[in-house]
Amino acid sequence: LSAGVCCCCAALRPRYKRLVDNIFPEDPKDGLVKADMEKLTFYAVSAPEKLDRIGAYLAERLSRDVVRHRYGYVLIAMEALDQLLMACHSQSIKPFVESFLHMVAKLLESGEPKLQVLGTNSFVKFANIEEDTPSYHRRYDFFVSRFSAMCHSCDHDPEIQKEIRIAGIRGIQGVVRKTVNDELRATIWEPQHMDKIVPSLLFNMQKIEDVDSRTGLPSSPTGEKEENPALLAENCFRELLGRATYGIMNNAVRPVFAHLDHHKLWDPNEFAVSCFKIIMYSIQAQYSHHVIQEILRHLDVCKRDSPRVRAGIIQVLLEAVAIAAKGSIGPAVLEVFNTLLKHLRISVDFELGDRRSSSGSATFSTASKESDERIVQNAIIQTIGFFGSNLPDYQRSEIMMFIMGKVPVFGSTSQSLDTSHLGDLGTRRIQIMLLRSLLMVTSGYKATTITNALPAPFLDPLLSPSLMEDSELRQLVLEILHNLIDRHDNRAKLRGIRIIPDVSDLKIKRDKISRQDVSFMKKHGQQLYRHIYLGCKEEDNVQKNFELLYTSLALTTIELANEEVVIDLIRLAIALQDIAIINEDNLPMFNRCGVMALVAAYLNFLSQMIAVPAFCQHVSKVIETRSLEAPYFLPETIFKDKCNLPISLEKHEKNLFFLTNKIAESLGGSGYSVERLSVPYVPQVTDEDRLSRRKSIVDTVSIQVDILPGNNTEDKVNNTEEITFEALKKAIDNNGLEEQEKEKRRLVIEKFQKAPFEEIAAQCETKANLLHDRLAQILELTIRPPPSPSGTMTVTAGHAHYQSVPVYEMKFPDLCVY
Repeated sequence: LSAGVCCCCAALRPRYKRLVDNIFPEDPKDGLVKADMEKLTFYAVSAPEKLDRIGAYLAERLSRDVVRHRYGYVLIAMEALDQLLMACHSQSIKPFVESFLHMVAKLLESGEPKLQVLGTNSFVKFANIEEDTPSYHRRYDFFVSRFSAMCHSCDHDPEIQKEIRIAGIRGIQGVVRKTVNDELRATIWEPQHMDKIVPSLLFNMQKIEDVDSRTGLPSSPTGEKEENPALLAENCFRELLGRATYGIMNNAVRPVFAHLDHHKLWDPNEFAVSCFKIIMYSIQAQYSHHVIQEILRHLDVCKRDSPRVRAGIIQVLLEAVAIAAKGSIGPAVLEVFNTLLKHLRISVDFELGDRRSSSGSATFSTASKESDERIVQNAIIQTIGFFGSNLPDYQRSEIMMFIMGKVPVFGSTSQSLDTSHLGDLGTRRIQIMLLRSLLMVTSGYKATTITNALPAPFLDPLLSPSLMEDSELRQLVLEILHNLIDRHDNRAKLRGIRIIPDVSDLKIKRDKISRQDVSFMKKHGQQLYRHIYLGCKEEDNVQKNFELLYTSLALTTIELANEEVVIDLIRLAIALQDIAIINEDNLPMFNRCGVMALVAAYLNFLSQMIAVPAFCQHVSKVIETRSLEAPYFLPETIFKDKCNLPISLEKHEKNLFFLTNKIAESLGGSGYSVERLSVPYVPQVTDEDRLSRRKSIVDTVSIQVDILPGNNTEDKVNNTEEITFEALKKAIDNNGLEEQEKEKRRLVIEKFQKAPFEEIAAQCETKANLLHDRLAQILELTIRPPPSPSGTMTVTAGHAHYQSVPVYEMKFPDLCVY
């Protein structure tokens, strides 16, 4: 009767229809008839082949009730469907499911919010049912589209809007759960589905900053936290990413970029950073490099966007690599650095291009663009440094080499960044920023041996910028050296150049010098000395330069100094003192006094480190005398803002200087080999001067031997011209001699670069003895002249001058000085 038919016709109806009709009461307010529902359930379980007919009939009734707006019967029909789904698990349930999904679709298509929520709840219950066999023909395209649309509900009533959005998010979560365990689960990861699902979730997650629960407030006992669209969307997003596998990871990540671009969420980028933190923590660790590669790819796509957009993307990359560096990042390591360095060059190009285009008319917009580009550059440097500092040591060493190889050096043909179109200013900017990046990468790096920290292929290009005429570049190089040399964290204790009363109070940590470190100093010690020496001769040095040079000497003493290195460091300190006293480079008075203060601070430190009483006494006496008579020779005075500088240093007494003979005498009594202290320190000569655009430091020293013929007066008149090396050079084949001289100079330079110091010293001593013997023979000829001399010789050597020395008709082929 409830179906509108007579009793006779009702008796002739199929049993399943009669059972379905009986579950509907006359008044829908009474709800589902439970007794009749139990009969229907028992019938469905006993005769599963009837399930498809039961489902089709329920769908027919539900569709009719929806059209007639009889929502009470709609609720009863859906409740009956839910109970049948939960009770029946046979293979015959497949056709019934199709009818069920058709009814859910009808509800979702209706414009009534209550029916949409009802259909969603039923679908979620269905999604939690594990089916015995997969369905190869069922698709959920409609549900993905409909649930995504519900996530963007803009109903004028906030409560209804919230309710529909929550239903849409739950529906998406149900689709994901249902399909991820299905044999055809790949369909849900197709781009056309991800392009709907991911933006829908992100759209609701954008409101998360306005939710009190996000700030950590406790959830209410009524479960209001569960009904929050933002939190529900975030949980669904995490679940979606957690189920993503290797081949489909990119499909889930790329829609995030489209959403952030469309809604302009890169500037400010708080939400973008939050999204990628969720992504990096939700996906499996071994897939992290996929996300990083996608961020790099998007950065390339946006390379012409505004600086703040690019800075926002780079900041997101920083957060991503900070998380990925703790796990596996695979092949993305070099790609990250290579891409970032490329964008660093692009940013500098944009900055200088804006500056050139505005040439002279410094407008506000141009200044703002330059400031924004600096933000991009700082973000890149921070990302490079943070990423590199979190890598394992073996990878960090490779990255250090990689970055150093990108630093442009004038005149170099290495694989550095192309800065030819940027000019000198752009090249300098690139150099500074790359060195700043390298400084951050080397921070905290602890190598077991100094050879691992400073391999030859890395040391040579690193020290080249220390010769450039730019104080900031030299400071960065020294700070990088400190990061690599300081293996016991002593640098903080040495901060600031000063006279330390008692070095033991610093509690310096040090180990015994290893054999590898001794070998390193024999091979490369002269390079370090040379760059410290030349660094002190720069006119643009400021206080920070002197402080870093002092720290370099102190760290070398702590980490790498044996007795031989100590002697070399003292020779270097005396040579630095001579720079200030002799002043061949015409340094300003501040620089000269700064060098004197540097030497005083270092020798005070060194003397206490080696603990030789006589040496300490000499250093202390000189420092005490300076404090009374020449306080500008001490760091505490010269580096004050207002310091009275002397007019000259030539009239100062010797008691203000550190004397080599005093030091040799004090160290010799303690068992040190002090013979080399009498040999003045001279820096090596390399090609780095050409690469760094410095003037050459090589001076040519020659000893001339003039031969004057003495056969007769006529010959003397006709041959008054000196026979010099240049005259002889013109008399022979110029081309052949020039080639020989070039090869000879190359061999000498190479020998002084690579040969051990002992070998060089021994050879120089041999040549000095040979010259001494030959001069003695010449002087002996003066005392006992031969009966028939063939000529006279004028010899100039040192401070002695000998004339009219008769010469036999003999040659001294080995009498030569290089």
